[in-house]
Order: sequence, then C-alpha cells, then structure tokens
Amino acid sequence: MTNQLSDTERIAQLMFGDENAFTLIYQEYSAKVYRLAFKFLKDKEQSEEIVQEAFINLWLSREKLDTAGNLWLYLYVITKRLSLNALRQVNRSASLTGKLLLNIKAEHNETEEDILAHDLEQYTDRIIGKLPKQQQLIFRLSRVDGLSHKEIAEQLHISPNTVKNHIVEALKTLKQNLKYSDLLFFIALIHQF
Repeated sequence: MTNQLSDTERIAQLMFGDENAFTLIYQEYSAKVYRLAFKFLKDKEQSEEIVQEAFINLWLSREKLDTAGNLWLYLYVITKRLSLNALRQVNRSASLTGKLLLNIKAEHNETEEDILAHDLEQYTDRIIGKLPKQQQLIFRLSRVDGLSHKEIAEQLHISPNTVKNHIVEALKTLKQNLKYSDLLFFIALIHQF
C-alpha cells in the first residue's frame, strides 16, 4: 500500500513537471525497463535506446497520467510497445534490404550487392541518426512503422501538423545529404557497368 501511495505522490509530482520526481522514477525503474527491453530485443544498444525512449514517452505524456495508476505498469506498457516496434523495424529493415538485393542481383554479383546494400543502409541510418531525437522518432514511426500522421500525433501527444513538419524537415535533410553523397555517385557508377 505504501508503494501505491508513493506512486500516487510521484505521479502527481511528475504531472506537474517536477524534474526531481522524474529523476527518482528513472533511477528506480530504468534497470527494470532495460531488462524488459533486453528480454524482447536481446541487444544491449537497442535495449538502452528503448530505456531512453520509454522515459521520454513517460515525460511527454505525464500530464495524461492517472494519479491512481501504477508507474511500473505505465513503463511496462510503454517499453513493451517500443520493443515490439523495434523488432518490427528490424524485420522491415531486413525485408527492405532483401528486396534491394533482389533488384540489384540482375546486374551484379552477390558480394557486391551485399556490400552495396549494407553501405547504403548504414549511410541512410547514419543520416537518420543525426536528426533531432523527436524528428528521428517521428520519421521512423512514419516511414518504418507505417503509422499515419494522426496515429503518430496521438501516440506522442502532439498535433498532426507538428508531425507533418518533422517529417518534411527529416525528408529535406535526407534529400540534401543523399544528394551530395559520394555513395550515390558510386551507385550510379556501378549501375553504368
């Protein structure tokens, strides 16, 4: 019962934007969130990213929390959803890479295709990784997970226009980086032969 009362107090403090309460919640639950994410993903780096995303989501949705709720339950649901989304993303990424390889196989040997597909995927991921965190999250939810602007807006508790603006900016950044990259020149050069 004292744990529930403690959760009630911490949720109330969190709802009012108390950063100290948030820090205490992070310190208490981050290891549990990590273990849960790792249970799904079996990957240290991805699990650490999920921990960060889970607490960002908790902070962003703090005003909608119920003071009668259970912090671990909130974090469990958020972590499970993020972990499953990450697994779907890995599967989709592998599927897209596979499709790219099938298209290239007609003209090149498999070793060149593997290297090229891997390099292209890494390069694109690096560009996406340099986007601001919120923009990166919105872009991945849209382009990788296939969510609509409205679904993303509801999930992140922001307006659909904000989602649209983040996606437009992310696409501009990608286009600009890809436009001037040596990698595209290399791809075009290989395509000529």
